[in-house]
Amino acid sequence: MRIPKKTKTVSPYFSEDDADQIRAAVQAVGKLEGYPSITALVEAATLRELRRLQRKYNGGRKWPGVPAGCMRPGQRTLEELIPPTK
Repeated sequence: MRIPKKTKTVSPYFSEDDADQIRAAVQAVGKLEGYPSITALVEAATLRELRRLQRKYNGGRKWPGVPAGCMRPGQRTLEELIPPTK
């Protein structure tokens, strides 16, 4: 099996409680489940979700890649988190 070269990064943000739980899961069962690190767990989960979205919205095909720097960086803004009131 060829391991792809990883050259680009994406850094997700988690709440403190979620981050604590991620660390706890990796520490408790990471080796049993094949996740030697937080990165391995987050990468596997993200790629599973990506494949699901591709199947649901793009006929199972890959989308054209989007280069780094083309999306807004950072966490969601307060306006994105709180729905507008009527």
